[in-house]
Amino acid sequence: MEKEKIARINELARKSKEAPLSPDELAEQKALREEYIAEIRASFGATLEHTVIQRPDGTKEPLKKKK
Repeated sequence: MEKEKIARINELARKSKEAPLSPDELAEQKALREEYIAEIRASFGATLEHTVIQRPDGTKEPLKKKK
C-alpha cells in the first residue's frame, strides 16, 4: 500500500479522536481500511504458502489448509 494512503488512514484516525468525521470521511476511512486489510491478508497468505514444518526426524511438509 502506498505511503500516502497509510498516512491518510492515520490522519483520519487522529481526526476522529478530536471530532466526529463527516459521512464522506467515514466512507473514505472504511474503504482505505478494507484495502489495507486485504493487502495484509494477501501478504500473510503468501507467507503461509511458503512455510514448511520440519519434523524431528528431519522430514519437511508444507502447511495444509484446514477444511
